[in-house]
Amino acid sequence: MDKTINIYIVEDYVLFRLSIVSGLKGCEGINVLNAFATAEECIEAMEACPADVILMDLGLPQMNGIEATKLIHERFSNTHIIELTSHESENEMLACIASGARGYVLKSTSNLQLADIIRAVSTGAFYFDPVLEQIPLAEIPKPNSTNFDNLYSFDNIKEKLSSRELEVFKLVAQGKTNPEIAEELIISLNTAKAHVGNILNKLQLSDRMQIAVLAYKANIVK
Repeated sequence: MDKTINIYIVEDYVLFRLSIVSGLKGCEGINVLNAFATAEECIEAMEACPADVILMDLGLPQMNGIEATKLIHERFSNTHIIELTSHESENEMLACIASGARGYVLKSTSNLQLADIIRAVSTGAFYFDPVLEQIPLAEIPKPNSTNFDNLYSFDNIKEKLSSRELEVFKLVAQGKTNPEIAEELIISLNTAKAHVGNILNKLQLSDRMQIAVLAYKANIVK
């Protein structure tokens, strides 16, 4: 990889924390800066040396993973957070999405797969455990439309968007920023911003996270 991804690991169970550190050592393009038992320790470290990606246990003592994710997401917008959990929970996943997490991963995930997820999330992509496919779309956080479920199919999305907007929709769902979209489609930055705004308005979505979740559920991106 061209760029090394610097990560922090936050996990209070020492043996599992050490196993993640050990498992990710030597993975191409990934550098474990440090590992912590509490969210507070991680936040303090972020002030001095922000990481690109944080693996965050949800069941932490004191400040839990969701609270920490929300705080870090607000303070360090360029850092992407992957939540680690021991079990699949729809309510838990929805809370993770609302807090700003980019990923929701079972602790049973292999180290090789976890490394791939870290690489993907570091580029702005989203990764959520397949349990997300079972969640009614209307329950995804921040919906503005009472008919949110009607957007489920790709056909319905295509009907609402122009061909160019559909291109932009897919790129946003892949985690592309407005400058990256402008460069890829050879359009101005203002035009890219306008397309994103039109997409949010036409689909009655709140933010880019909702675009990504909708694209995932409609099988537009995986």
